[in-house]
Amino acid sequence: MSTFLINPTEDQEKIVKAFLEALEISFVKSDEKEELPEHVIKGIQEGMEDFEAGRYITMDEFKQKLSIFK
Repeated sequence: MSTFLINPTEDQEKIVKAFLEALEISFVKSDEKEELPEHVIKGIQEGMEDFEAGRYITMDEFKQKLSIFK
């Protein structure tokens, strides 16, 4: 079974709901936006702080470091 997350407009929502009901496809409607877990938000903030402080390497530098393991 697959899961699809969609974000229809109000007008589209009526059509999507009717379509799913007509095909007897089960669905769950949620008006809440999902929040990211706190540890993910913290990691993003730390990464942005590192970048702003100049603590990063370029993709070419990363590839060069990675090549020593081949």
